Amino acid sequence: MTSAAQEEFELSKKHEEILEKRALLLQQMEALNEQQKAKKKQQCLMSQDAHKRNAQILQDLENVEKHIHTRQLLHPDVIHLETRYWASVEQKLPEWEQYLLGKGHAPVSETGTSFGQQRLRSGQQHPSPAHGRAIFQRSHAVLEVASSSPNSSPAQMRV
Repeated sequence: MTSAAQEEFELSKKHEEILEKRALLLQQMEALNEQQKAKKKQQCLMSQDAHKRNAQILQDLENVEKHIHTRQLLHPDVIHLETRYWASVEQKLPEWEQYLLGKGHAPVSETGTSFGQQRLRSGQQHPSPAHGRAIFQRSHAVLEVASSSPNSSPAQMRV
């Protein structure tokens, strides 16, 4: 009889251990479930915020499109002058490139004086090499954009 009582005691002990493990696993599952619910709620909020941002961006784009379509176009004379200006810049750029990069002197005009000296005599301020580099870089960027799109003139690149 002692062996049957001993066996029942061991089975009872194992049963209690199994119940403790089960309770622990249930607690862990509940905690995991709560974490998943919180994560899902956070993702939902983030999704709603992203939807609002996207809707605002679409609205802004529509407003910009309306503005572009409703704004007055430039007068043809202004477009012509702007086109001639950029053509002149493109034509004179090789002469001025070294000066604008700060690596050389200003080109000499037909009168034998540099353009910079003429400007100083007429009272205009002589630009610094840094200013020249900025102009050169902007001109180069505009010319690169113009050359990358075959059907666009510099006047069409106006923003």
